[in-house]
Amino acid sequence: MDGLNPVLRFLMNQKATIGYSFMAILTIGGERVFSMVSFQCPCNRSQNFAYGITFLLGPAVVLLVLGFFFSTRMWRLFTGCCLNPLKLCPRGNCLGCTAILLKVAVGACVAPVMWICVALLNGTFYECAISGLDENLVVDLFCKNKTQMCRAELARVPCGRTKLPADESMELLLMFRAQSQVLGWGIIIVAAVAGLVGTCYKNCRSQVSYLQLTFWKRYMDKEREKFEIYASEYASKLAERNLKSFFENSCPEPYPFPNHRSWEEISALYTFTKSEQYYSTLQRYVERADRDYSPEKRPVLDIEHGIEIA
Repeated sequence: MDGLNPVLRFLMNQKATIGYSFMAILTIGGERVFSMVSFQCPCNRSQNFAYGITFLLGPAVVLLVLGFFFSTRMWRLFTGCCLNPLKLCPRGNCLGCTAILLKVAVGACVAPVMWICVALLNGTFYECAISGLDENLVVDLFCKNKTQMCRAELARVPCGRTKLPADESMELLLMFRAQSQVLGWGIIIVAAVAGLVGTCYKNCRSQVSYLQLTFWKRYMDKEREKFEIYASEYASKLAERNLKSFFENSCPEPYPFPNHRSWEEISALYTFTKSEQYYSTLQRYVERADRDYSPEKRPVLDIEHGIEIA
């Protein structure tokens, strides 16, 4: 068992890379399924563009929405902000709030960009979409030095049902695929360079050293892991205590529980500053000398407004 420890440590250290690799595999697999099972280009000049662009960008929009939906940072930032707008910018740190929103947006864009790149490298969706454009610039680009029939038959090229000579039809199809793949590689190159520049800028502006930043990340991972375990155990004990009190028709035993304000404080997003040697809002809260130890007394159900908080 001890021999597996180095492997487990390596997997934990590379979990972000593994996660992105797994996401890339799912994206490639999903694109292949869409291309082979559900995608059927209508090969009609009035429908090709709308149909092709829907398959190219539609899943990307869905992945973008899911990226925002499953972002823990976003929900920590926005939960309750309609009732208390100051939660968006704790301590008046609007710059920090903007930086967090940018990080959320960048994280949510990873899967959509992967989808678009994979779809463009395959070329199926782009072929259908570009062949349906009736713009003179596009038609002149593809039908330059070709017969007049090229203009009328351009939309049928992706289906292979044109009246054009076979070599001319294949030439047009290869032009479609070449353009699609060039766009795909262009997006990959831009995303890679932007990621490198963004990471360099972030590390350059870091207020802590590389080793301290590594420790901070490790601490945050462990805190989230331990919080899930501890919260599950604590909730189980509280539920058992409440059920015991209910079924035995007895007064519940005293049970320590954080109050509402404490939950609010540890739920806020934390920004590191050199003046405070803390690594999370939880650490900042527990090390405060003036923190409120009183248990939560309010009911979970707000009777006045009829809103269930839980």
